Amino acid sequence: MARYLRNPLNVAGGLLVLLAVAAAVLAPQIATHDPMRIVISDRLQPPSLEHLFGTDVYGRDVFSRVIYGSRISIRIAVIASLLAFTGGVAIGMLAGLAGGRTDFLLMRAADVLLAFPGLLLAIGISAALGTGETSIMLALWFVYTPRYARLARAASMQVKELDFVDAARALGSRPMRVAWHHVGPNVISPLVIQASVYFSEMILAEAALSFLGLGAPPPTPSWGNILSEGREFMRLAPWISIFPGLFILFSVLGVNLLGDGMRDTLDPRKG
Repeated sequence: MARYLRNPLNVAGGLLVLLAVAAAVLAPQIATHDPMRIVISDRLQPPSLEHLFGTDVYGRDVFSRVIYGSRISIRIAVIASLLAFTGGVAIGMLAGLAGGRTDFLLMRAADVLLAFPGLLLAIGISAALGTGETSIMLALWFVYTPRYARLARAASMQVKELDFVDAARALGSRPMRVAWHHVGPNVISPLVIQASVYFSEMILAEAALSFLGLGAPPPTPSWGNILSEGREFMRLAPWISIFPGLFILFSVLGVNLLGDGMRDTLDPRKG
């Protein structure tokens, strides 16, 4: 912890992530208005003490909608990350430790998915499944699982050749015990750091899919659909798009800084 706190950028990244999570968890306490309440008489009001981020075309408070939108955006990214991480690590370790035909079949399937641009594949899957949070979660899980699988396979193939793994096999440890107790802990550590990069990508992907109308249906707020609603009023009321865009920017920046700090802190070559 002392090594992590030594770098101001690491501290800044941790604080940005903490603020984003706090906004999502404490949204009912932080929001100043009902995010879905329509007040036509207050439409397109600029930022003020009454409406900190102004109002949209329906008179809804943009600050409250952005705060509540963080719940959807972060929840989708967290759940999709956990699903992709768990599935990808399991598939990658199986391929790396089993080798042979199992490795060939699993990795060729992963190559097929990796051949498609991630966002285009996510759009296709979301469009096929229909709009909503669940479809975006499944799409991101489908897109990022092969990426984790590739990384886990490479790490497993490297670790399984080390002496302590050979010693465990010589002592009669079963393959599952070798994978769970010896290979797994040494594979997951570097993948956790890479997960921060993929997590920030998932935040951007969720915003992009919601912007295209594939996310939570209106009037439910998410950062992406708030941006989409404000694009027609960029000249008249730019604050509708500016503030959710800033929340996306600082959340992604915070996650990336946090990941860089974790990588530097856990690197044994750096004191």
